[in-house]
Amino acid sequence: MTEIFKGSFTQQEPIPDAGIAAALRVMQSGRLHRYNTQGDEIAETALLEEEFADYTGAKYCLAVASGGYAMATALRAIGVKPGDKVLTNAFTLAPVPGAIASVGAQPVFVGVTEGLTIDLEDLAAKADQASVLMLSHMRGHLADMEALITLCEGKGITVIEDCAHTMGAAWKDVPSGRSGLIGCYSTQTYKHINSGEGGFLITDDAEVAARAIMLSGSYMLFERHRAAPPPEVFAQIKYETPNVSGRMDNLRAAILRPQLADLAAQCERWNARYRVMEDGLRDVPGLTIVERPEEERYVMSSFQFLLLDWSAQAVADVMARCLARGVELKWFGGAEPTGFTSRYDSWRYAASEPMPASDRVLAGIVDMRLPLTFSEDDCAMIARIIRAEVSAVYQTIAAE
Repeated sequence: MTEIFKGSFTQQEPIPDAGIAAALRVMQSGRLHRYNTQGDEIAETALLEEEFADYTGAKYCLAVASGGYAMATALRAIGVKPGDKVLTNAFTLAPVPGAIASVGAQPVFVGVTEGLTIDLEDLAAKADQASVLMLSHMRGHLADMEALITLCEGKGITVIEDCAHTMGAAWKDVPSGRSGLIGCYSTQTYKHINSGEGGFLITDDAEVAARAIMLSGSYMLFERHRAAPPPEVFAQIKYETPNVSGRMDNLRAAILRPQLADLAAQCERWNARYRVMEDGLRDVPGLTIVERPEEERYVMSSFQFLLLDWSAQAVADVMARCLARGVELKWFGGAEPTGFTSRYDSWRYAASEPMPASDRVLAGIVDMRLPLTFSEDDCAMIARIIRAEVSAVYQTIAAE
Protein backbone atom coordinates (compact mmCIF):
# COMPACT_ATOMS: atom_id res chain seq x y z
CA MET A 1 0.00 0.00 0.00
CA THR A 2 1.36 3.43 -1.00
CA GLU A 3 1.89 5.71 2.01
CA ILE A 4 0.40 9.22 1.86
CA PHE A 5 1.47 11.83 4.40
CA LYS A 6 -1.47 13.87 5.72
CA GLY A 7 0.32 16.46 7.88
CA SER A 8 0.84 20.18 7.24
CA PHE A 9 4.33 21.53 6.66
CA THR A 10 3.23 25.01 7.77
CA GLN A 11 1.35 24.13 10.98
CA GLN A 12 3.23 25.22 14.09
CA GLU A 13 2.53 24.27 17.69
CA PRO A 14 0.21 26.59 19.65
CA ILE A 15 1.62 29.35 21.80
CA PRO A 16 2.18 27.93 25.33
CA ASP A 17 -0.57 28.55 27.86
CA ALA A 18 1.79 30.72 29.91
CA GLY A 19 2.39 32.91 26.86
CA ILE A 20 -1.32 33.23 26.14
CA ALA A 21 -2.00 34.16 29.77
CA ALA A 22 0.80 36.75 29.71
CA ALA A 23 -0.49 38.19 26.44
CA LEU A 24 -3.99 38.49 27.91
CA ARG A 25 -2.57 40.42 30.88
CA VAL A 26 -0.84 42.84 28.52
CA MET A 27 -3.99 43.31 26.45
CA GLN A 28 -6.10 43.83 29.55
CA SER A 29 -3.66 46.50 30.72
CA GLY A 30 -3.85 48.29 27.37
CA ARG A 31 -0.14 49.13 27.67
CA LEU A 32 1.30 47.35 24.64
CA HIS A 33 3.99 49.93 23.88
CA ARG A 34 7.28 48.96 25.50
CA TYR A 35 7.76 52.37 27.15
CA ASN A 36 4.18 52.67 28.45
CA THR A 37 4.94 51.66 32.04
CA GLN A 38 3.86 53.02 35.40
CA GLY A 39 5.93 53.49 38.54
CA ASP A 40 8.30 50.60 39.12
CA GLU A 41 6.63 48.42 36.49
CA ILE A 42 9.09 46.65 34.17
CA ALA A 43 7.96 46.17 30.58
CA GLU A 44 7.68 42.64 29.20
CA THR A 45 10.01 43.70 26.37
CA ALA A 46 12.70 44.87 28.80
CA LEU A 47 12.46 41.60 30.71
CA LEU A 48 12.67 39.58 27.50
CA GLU A 49 15.82 41.45 26.44
CA GLU A 50 17.42 40.76 29.78
CA GLU A 51 16.53 37.06 29.54
CA PHE A 52 17.77 36.72 25.95
CA ALA A 53 21.05 38.44 26.83
CA ASP A 54 21.46 35.95 29.66
CA TYR A 55 20.57 33.05 27.36
CA THR A 56 23.21 33.98 24.79
CA GLY A 57 25.82 35.31 27.22
CA ALA A 58 25.77 38.75 25.58
CA LYS A 59 26.18 42.00 27.50
CA TYR A 60 23.48 43.83 25.58
CA CYS A 61 20.26 42.88 23.81
CA LEU A 62 17.62 44.80 21.87
CA ALA A 63 14.25 43.32 20.90
CA VAL A 64 12.93 44.57 17.58
CA ALA A 65 10.12 44.19 15.07
CA SER A 66 11.79 41.62 12.81
CA GLY A 67 15.03 39.81 12.06
CA GLY A 68 15.41 41.88 8.90
CA TYR A 69 15.13 45.07 10.95
CA ALA A 70 17.78 43.73 13.34
CA MET A 71 20.19 43.22 10.42
CA ALA A 72 19.57 46.65 8.91
CA THR A 73 19.97 48.24 12.34
CA ALA A 74 23.24 46.38 12.88
CA LEU A 75 24.56 47.77 9.59
CA ARG A 76 23.51 51.32 10.48
CA ALA A 77 24.95 50.97 13.99
CA ILE A 78 28.44 50.18 12.67
CA GLY A 79 28.32 53.02 10.15
CA VAL A 80 27.60 51.29 6.83
CA LYS A 81 26.73 54.01 4.33
CA PRO A 82 25.01 54.15 0.93
CA GLY A 83 27.36 52.85 -1.73
CA ASP A 84 29.39 50.68 0.64
CA LYS A 85 29.85 47.03 -0.24
CA VAL A 86 28.89 44.29 2.20
CA LEU A 87 29.88 40.64 1.80
CA THR A 88 27.14 38.06 2.29
CA ASN A 89 26.15 34.50 1.39
CA ALA A 90 24.94 33.55 -2.06
CA PHE A 91 22.84 30.88 -0.31
CA THR A 92 20.47 32.76 1.96
CA LEU A 93 16.96 34.20 1.98
CA ALA A 94 15.85 37.54 0.57
CA PRO A 95 15.77 39.53 3.87
CA VAL A 96 19.57 39.30 4.13
CA PRO A 97 20.51 41.10 0.90
CA GLY A 98 17.35 43.13 1.48
CA ALA A 99 18.73 44.48 4.75
CA ILE A 100 21.95 45.45 2.98
CA ALA A 101 20.08 47.16 0.15
CA SER A 102 17.79 48.94 2.64
CA VAL A 103 20.71 51.06 3.89
CA GLY A 104 21.81 51.80 0.32
CA ALA A 105 24.73 49.38 0.44
CA GLN A 106 25.65 46.80 -2.22
CA PRO A 107 25.72 43.06 -1.50
CA VAL A 108 28.77 41.13 -2.69
CA PHE A 109 27.83 37.47 -2.80
CA VAL A 110 30.15 34.75 -1.49
CA GLY A 111 29.82 31.15 -2.63
CA VAL A 112 28.33 28.11 -0.89
CA THR A 113 29.93 24.73 -0.22
CA GLU A 114 28.33 21.29 -0.44
CA GLY A 115 28.05 21.56 3.36
CA LEU A 116 25.68 24.51 2.74
CA THR A 117 27.99 26.95 4.51
CA ILE A 118 29.82 30.01 3.23
CA ASP A 119 32.84 29.13 1.06
CA LEU A 120 35.86 30.38 3.02
CA GLU A 121 38.12 30.24 -0.05
CA ASP A 122 35.73 32.48 -1.96
CA LEU A 123 35.42 34.73 1.09
CA ALA A 124 39.21 35.11 1.20
CA ALA A 125 39.28 35.89 -2.51
CA LYS A 126 36.65 38.65 -2.11
CA ALA A 127 37.83 39.99 1.24
CA ASP A 128 39.39 43.10 -0.28
CA GLN A 129 36.02 44.23 -1.67
CA ALA A 130 34.34 45.11 1.64
CA SER A 131 34.98 45.66 5.33
CA VAL A 132 31.75 44.05 6.59
CA LEU A 133 30.43 40.49 6.31
CA MET A 134 26.74 39.80 6.90
CA LEU A 135 27.12 36.09 7.59
CA SER A 136 23.95 34.05 7.12
CA HIS A 137 23.80 30.73 8.97
CA MET A 138 21.35 29.66 6.33
CA ARG A 139 18.95 26.86 7.23
CA GLY A 140 20.87 26.19 10.44
CA HIS A 141 24.26 25.27 8.96
CA LEU A 142 27.27 26.75 10.79
CA ALA A 143 30.59 27.31 9.05
CA ASP A 144 33.90 26.71 10.82
CA MET A 145 33.52 29.84 12.94
CA GLU A 146 37.07 29.81 14.29
CA ALA A 147 38.52 29.76 10.78
CA LEU A 148 36.03 32.37 9.57
CA ILE A 149 36.71 34.81 12.40
CA THR A 150 40.48 34.35 12.03
CA LEU A 151 40.19 35.12 8.32
CA CYS A 152 37.99 38.18 8.90
CA GLU A 153 40.14 39.57 11.70
CA GLY A 154 43.19 39.24 9.46
CA LYS A 155 41.43 41.16 6.70
CA GLY A 156 39.87 43.81 8.93
CA ILE A 157 36.32 42.60 8.26
CA THR A 158 33.56 43.18 10.83
CA VAL A 159 31.23 40.19 11.14
CA ILE A 160 27.48 40.47 11.71
CA GLU A 161 25.80 37.09 12.18
CA ASP A 162 22.33 36.38 10.81
CA CYS A 163 21.14 33.72 13.26
CA ALA A 164 17.53 33.49 12.08
CA HIS A 165 17.92 29.70 11.76
CA THR A 166 20.45 29.05 14.55
CA MET A 167 18.93 30.27 17.81
CA GLY A 168 20.25 27.72 20.32
CA ALA A 169 23.03 26.42 18.06
CA ALA A 170 26.77 26.70 18.76
CA TRP A 171 30.20 26.10 17.24
CA LYS A 172 32.59 24.52 19.76
CA ASP A 173 30.21 25.62 22.53
CA VAL A 174 30.27 29.28 21.41
CA PRO A 175 26.62 30.21 20.85
CA SER A 176 25.59 31.27 17.39
CA GLY A 177 25.66 35.07 17.30
CA ARG A 178 28.55 35.39 19.74
CA SER A 179 31.52 35.03 17.37
CA GLY A 180 30.93 38.24 15.43
CA LEU A 181 30.50 41.79 16.66
CA ILE A 182 26.71 41.55 16.42
CA GLY A 183 24.23 38.67 16.35
CA CYS A 184 20.79 39.08 14.78
CA TYR A 185 17.85 36.71 15.35
CA SER A 186 14.29 36.27 14.13
CA THR A 187 11.15 35.25 16.01
CA GLN A 188 9.02 34.95 12.88
CA THR A 189 6.53 32.07 12.93
CA TYR A 190 8.83 29.49 11.29
CA LYS A 191 11.77 30.17 13.61
CA HIS A 192 12.67 28.61 16.97
CA ILE A 193 10.46 30.86 19.05
CA ASN A 194 7.32 32.33 17.53
CA SER A 195 5.75 35.77 17.81
CA GLY A 196 4.59 36.01 14.19
CA GLU A 197 7.22 38.66 13.56
CA GLY A 198 10.04 39.92 15.76
CA GLY A 199 13.75 39.69 16.39
CA PHE A 200 16.78 40.43 18.55
CA LEU A 201 20.12 42.16 18.20
CA ILE A 202 22.91 41.24 20.64
CA THR A 203 26.41 42.59 21.11
CA ASP A 204 29.13 43.17 23.72
CA ASP A 205 29.99 46.57 22.21
CA ALA A 206 28.46 49.37 24.30
CA GLU A 207 28.50 52.02 21.56
CA VAL A 208 26.96 49.67 18.99
CA ALA A 209 24.23 48.72 21.46
CA ALA A 210 23.51 52.37 22.28
CA ARG A 211 23.24 53.31 18.61
CA ALA A 212 20.95 50.33 17.95
CA ILE A 213 18.67 51.30 20.85
CA MET A 214 18.44 54.89 19.62
CA LEU A 215 17.85 53.72 16.04
CA SER A 216 15.02 51.43 17.19
CA GLY A 217 13.04 54.40 18.45
CA SER A 218 13.80 54.72 22.15
CA TYR A 219 13.51 58.51 22.06
CA MET A 220 15.17 59.49 25.35
CA LEU A 221 13.75 56.52 27.26
CA PHE A 222 16.84 54.33 26.91
CA GLU A 223 17.23 54.09 30.68
CA ARG A 224 14.15 51.85 30.74
CA HIS A 225 16.16 49.12 29.04
CA ARG A 226 17.69 46.52 31.36
CA ALA A 227 20.07 44.86 28.87
CA ALA A 228 21.59 48.15 27.72
CA PRO A 229 24.77 50.15 28.30
CA PRO A 230 24.83 52.73 31.13
CA PRO A 231 23.34 56.19 30.43
CA GLU A 232 26.73 57.84 29.93
CA VAL A 233 27.33 55.80 26.76
CA PHE A 234 24.31 57.56 25.21
CA ALA A 235 25.60 61.05 26.09
CA GLN A 236 26.67 61.98 22.55
CA ILE A 237 25.07 59.12 20.59
CA LYS A 238 21.56 60.32 21.49
CA TYR A 239 22.18 63.53 19.51
CA GLU A 240 23.72 61.85 16.48
CA THR A 241 21.46 58.86 15.84
CA PRO A 242 18.25 58.98 13.80
CA ASN A 243 15.04 57.30 14.94
CA VAL A 244 14.26 54.46 12.52
CA SER A 245 11.48 52.98 14.60
CA GLY A 246 11.30 49.20 14.82
CA ARG A 247 10.60 48.39 18.45
CA MET A 248 9.17 45.11 19.70
CA ASP A 249 5.95 45.56 21.66
CA ASN A 250 4.98 44.07 25.01
CA LEU A 251 2.41 41.72 23.49
CA ARG A 252 4.98 39.87 21.41
CA ALA A 253 7.46 39.90 24.27
CA ALA A 254 4.87 38.33 26.57
CA ILE A 255 4.29 35.53 24.04
CA LEU A 256 8.04 34.93 23.66
CA ARG A 257 9.23 34.80 27.27
CA PRO A 258 7.76 31.35 28.10
CA GLN A 259 9.00 30.02 24.77
CA LEU A 260 12.52 31.21 25.51
CA ALA A 261 12.40 29.49 28.89
CA ASP A 262 11.51 26.21 27.12
CA LEU A 263 13.87 26.62 24.14
CA ALA A 264 16.47 24.02 25.14
CA ALA A 265 13.85 21.28 25.34
CA GLN A 266 12.32 22.39 22.03
CA CYS A 267 15.72 22.28 20.35
CA GLU A 268 16.15 18.67 21.42
CA ARG A 269 12.76 17.81 19.94
CA TRP A 270 13.70 19.38 16.59
CA ASN A 271 17.00 17.56 16.50
CA ALA A 272 15.37 14.22 17.27
CA ARG A 273 13.16 14.67 14.21
CA TYR A 274 16.13 15.76 12.13
CA ARG A 275 18.06 12.62 13.07
CA VAL A 276 15.13 10.40 12.06
CA MET A 277 15.11 12.10 8.65
CA GLU A 278 18.87 11.79 8.35
CA ASP A 279 18.85 8.07 9.17
CA GLY A 280 15.96 7.45 6.81
CA LEU A 281 17.69 9.05 3.82
CA ARG A 282 21.18 7.61 4.17
CA ASP A 283 22.53 5.57 1.27
CA VAL A 284 19.80 6.58 -1.21
CA PRO A 285 21.40 6.42 -4.70
CA GLY A 286 21.83 9.92 -6.13
CA LEU A 287 20.94 11.67 -2.86
CA THR A 288 23.63 13.43 -0.80
CA ILE A 289 23.16 13.90 2.95
CA VAL A 290 24.64 17.13 4.36
CA GLU A 291 26.99 15.77 7.02
CA ARG A 292 27.33 17.79 10.24
CA PRO A 293 30.74 18.55 11.77
CA GLU A 294 31.43 17.30 15.29
CA GLU A 295 32.22 20.87 16.37
CA GLU A 296 28.69 22.00 15.52
CA ARG A 297 25.78 21.88 17.95
CA TYR A 298 22.92 22.31 15.56
CA VAL A 299 19.25 23.11 15.98
CA MET A 300 17.39 21.93 12.89
CA SER A 301 13.80 23.02 12.33
CA SER A 302 14.25 22.19 8.65
CA PHE A 303 15.96 19.49 6.60
CA GLN A 304 18.07 19.75 3.44
CA PHE A 305 19.53 17.19 1.07
CA LEU A 306 21.30 17.49 -2.28
CA LEU A 307 20.49 16.07 -5.69
CA LEU A 308 23.82 17.11 -7.16
CA ASP A 309 24.17 17.21 -10.94
CA TRP A 310 20.57 16.15 -11.55
CA SER A 311 18.74 17.84 -14.42
CA ALA A 312 16.11 20.44 -13.59
CA GLN A 313 13.45 18.12 -14.98
CA ALA A 314 14.58 15.21 -12.80
CA VAL A 315 14.50 17.36 -9.63
CA ALA A 316 11.08 18.69 -10.62
CA ASP A 317 9.89 15.09 -11.08
CA VAL A 318 11.05 14.20 -7.55
CA MET A 319 9.26 17.20 -6.09
CA ALA A 320 6.04 16.47 -7.99
CA ARG A 321 6.05 12.79 -7.03
CA CYS A 322 6.67 13.63 -3.35
CA LEU A 323 3.95 16.30 -3.37
CA ALA A 324 1.48 13.79 -4.80
CA ARG A 325 2.15 11.76 -1.64
CA GLY A 326 1.75 14.75 0.70
CA VAL A 327 5.41 15.73 1.10
CA GLU A 328 6.03 19.40 0.32
CA LEU A 329 9.61 20.08 -0.77
CA LYS A 330 11.23 23.37 -1.79
CA TRP A 331 13.97 23.69 -4.40
CA PHE A 332 16.68 26.34 -4.58
CA GLY A 333 17.56 25.45 -8.16
CA GLY A 334 14.46 26.84 -9.84
CA ALA A 335 14.91 29.52 -12.48
CA GLU A 336 12.16 31.62 -10.87
CA PRO A 337 11.79 32.52 -7.18
CA THR A 338 8.85 30.74 -5.54
CA GLY A 339 7.33 31.53 -2.16
CA PHE A 340 10.18 31.94 0.33
CA THR A 341 12.69 30.33 -2.02
CA SER A 342 15.06 32.47 -4.08
CA ARG A 343 18.78 32.77 -4.70
CA TYR A 344 21.43 35.36 -5.50
CA ASP A 345 20.64 35.60 -9.22
CA SER A 346 16.98 36.33 -8.34
CA TRP A 347 17.90 39.59 -6.59
CA ARG A 348 18.41 41.82 -9.61
CA TYR A 349 18.84 44.93 -7.46
CA ALA A 350 22.16 43.34 -6.42
CA ALA A 351 24.04 42.35 -9.55
CA SER A 352 26.60 39.56 -9.21
CA GLU A 353 29.11 37.80 -11.35
CA PRO A 354 28.17 34.17 -12.07
CA MET A 355 29.50 31.62 -9.57
CA PRO A 356 29.45 28.25 -11.38
CA ALA A 357 30.60 26.16 -8.39
CA SER A 358 27.90 27.67 -6.19
CA ASP A 359 25.32 27.42 -8.97
CA ARG A 360 25.95 23.67 -9.05
CA VAL A 361 25.27 23.37 -5.32
CA LEU A 362 22.23 25.66 -5.38
CA ALA A 363 20.76 23.67 -8.27
CA GLY A 364 20.84 20.57 -6.07
CA ILE A 365 19.46 21.90 -2.77
CA VAL A 366 16.12 20.42 -1.72
CA ASP A 367 14.63 21.83 1.46
CA MET A 368 11.68 21.18 3.76
CA ARG A 369 10.36 22.33 7.11
CA LEU A 370 10.26 20.08 10.17
CA PRO A 371 7.59 21.62 12.42
CA LEU A 372 7.21 20.21 15.91
CA THR A 373 3.66 19.25 15.01
CA PHE A 374 5.32 16.30 13.20
CA SER A 375 6.01 13.24 15.32
CA GLU A 376 9.15 11.16 14.88
CA ASP A 377 6.95 8.54 13.23
CA ASP A 378 5.76 11.22 10.79
CA CYS A 379 9.38 12.01 9.97
CA ALA A 380 10.14 8.36 9.37
CA MET A 381 7.22 8.15 6.94
CA ILE A 382 8.33 11.32 5.13
CA ALA A 383 11.82 9.86 4.78
CA ARG A 384 10.38 6.64 3.34
CA ILE A 385 8.36 8.60 0.79
CA ILE A 386 11.34 10.70 -0.28
CA ARG A 387 13.56 7.63 -0.43
CA ALA A 388 11.10 5.83 -2.66
CA GLU A 389 10.50 8.72 -5.04
CA VAL A 390 14.17 9.74 -5.36
CA SER A 391 15.06 6.10 -6.01
CA ALA A 392 12.36 5.76 -8.67
CA VAL A 393 13.50 8.85 -10.58
CA TYR A 394 17.15 7.90 -10.20
CA GLN A 395 16.47 4.45 -11.69
CA THR A 396 14.76 6.11 -14.65
CA ILE A 397 17.77 8.37 -15.18
CA ALA A 398 20.16 5.41 -14.93
CA ALA A 399 18.14 3.46 -17.50
CA GLU A 400 18.26 6.25 -20.10
